[in-house]
Amino acid sequence: MKSNFLKIFMIALLPIFAVSCIDNKVEVEDLPRDPVSFEYYIEGDYHLDYYIDSDITFISTSPTKGEAVWDFGDGKSAVGDTVRHPFDVAGTYNVKLTINGITKSQVLMVSDIKPLVSINPIEGGVCEVKNTPVSFSLEIPNPKNRELTYKWIFPARTKSVAGEELEISTDTLPGEVIFGNVGSQTVRLQVTMDGRLLEEAVLNVPVGYNKEVPTLYYAVQGGHLMAYKLISDKPEDMDVLPFDLGLASGEHPFTLLYKEPSLYVLDAGAGWYFQNEEAQASGGDGKISVVAKDGSKIETMISNAGGPAFQDPFYGCIVDNDLYFADRNTGIIKVPLKTRDALYSASEFPYYVQHTTLGYYNNGWNYGCIGGSLGMIGDTWYWCKNYNGYGIFRFKDADILLSPTSGGTPAPEAGIALEGSSFLPKSFVYATKSEKICFTLFGTGNEGFYVCTLDELNAITKASELAPYKKLFGTLEFVPNKTGKPAAIEGHTSEFAAICQIAYDEINDCAYFGYRNTHNDATCAPTGIYRYNFATGQIEQLPIGDNVYGMVINNTPSKLF
Repeated sequence: MKSNFLKIFMIALLPIFAVSCIDNKVEVEDLPRDPVSFEYYIEGDYHLDYYIDSDITFISTSPTKGEAVWDFGDGKSAVGDTVRHPFDVAGTYNVKLTINGITKSQVLMVSDIKPLVSINPIEGGVCEVKNTPVSFSLEIPNPKNRELTYKWIFPARTKSVAGEELEISTDTLPGEVIFGNVGSQTVRLQVTMDGRLLEEAVLNVPVGYNKEVPTLYYAVQGGHLMAYKLISDKPEDMDVLPFDLGLASGEHPFTLLYKEPSLYVLDAGAGWYFQNEEAQASGGDGKISVVAKDGSKIETMISNAGGPAFQDPFYGCIVDNDLYFADRNTGIIKVPLKTRDALYSASEFPYYVQHTTLGYYNNGWNYGCIGGSLGMIGDTWYWCKNYNGYGIFRFKDADILLSPTSGGTPAPEAGIALEGSSFLPKSFVYATKSEKICFTLFGTGNEGFYVCTLDELNAITKASELAPYKKLFGTLEFVPNKTGKPAAIEGHTSEFAAICQIAYDEINDCAYFGYRNTHNDATCAPTGIYRYNFATGQIEQLPIGDNVYGMVINNTPSKLF
């Protein structure tokens, strides 16, 4: 009996549920439409781009009825719901549609026609000098089929596959070519359309060597990151030119580091020397970037944006899977190589060592000690200092104190090399093959580039003992302020760029550095990149006249990168 009652009760409720569902139905709101509207498009090969000469179709989608009057913004007009119109000159146009006194405007950008040149895929991926044929693809938007002329311009020592010298080609496509120099080979194409010269197309073709050799990376002041193949047996009829990675080098990239497969760029930012207390407190803009060795990718490892300027990354080194960088005057910070997109904070990236956590504090250096290059030789750290502490300060991990000291702690047993304000060491590198150290000094009267053994380094206690180790470019010196005008170099007393970094080519046993003769002193070497050859004991100049900051070598041999 109870079961039948429940059935009757539920049946009786069905109309109520049905009414309830209908009453709560969501109504779709009809949004108001613009009384006047339009669309436009291009039919054909160039439907994604709006070039001059292209017939652009304009369609009124307006609910308002009436005569559709078009103003294309170039002095021309048309009438109709659907019209076509080409633009003769590149630019930005305000296209208007008016119906019954109501106007709708849209901005249309029209591009000039430009030749688009690309290199066809190369088997193996590497274009080898004097060996690999290269062909090109060309695309030129030409909606009106206007008359075209071509002028291909090739770099020196380019040849056709038949072996003929090729400087200029007026063919639509020049066929396969072979490049005779290493580096970025620039191909230019000039095209006229009905006699009008279009914008020049420029293509940089990366041409590698036909043998595997090391690669030098360097950062150009106010320019780009560059790469250069270190070829010891270069043929007479071949030039080695730099590769432009197409990436900005940064404000002050004093240090470049390399660990396969990436280049690490330490940029100290714009305010890299002391200017005022406000900038020091919150003017940080330095960062460490990670760059693919061919320049195809760049990532931020860690940034100091908005932090204290003195904590920007200045100098550094890589040990195992960690990057160590020194800030301006406080200490060394350890960052795992896998770090990406991090904002520097002392809590997340604490100091690995500070001035106050070594026995040198108040015992050789004081607070605010300005640093230079740092790195490890064996199990010993070397760290250049040239203000509130002078010399190459050395220590081992075991020397790092667990808590800060105020002084009175014994100095590390490794001790200080080149101690004293007359030396001012800025940069160094250790040559593992020759077992010698290269270093730069910028103390007044002792400026220059030096080479000696570690034992000889330890024996130098006064300036008069430096002479046997000084290296010149012929008779020319490497001095930042020979004229006595520190303003002529970048920075000021004890805070100057000078020779920022020395890179070691362990395969060919050579050291490289960049020198900037900003004071135009005829007694000093010209601006450029220099190589010290340990075998000959001579300094040679590379055919590169760039102002260079940091540099590093990928010692893994390769044909390209």
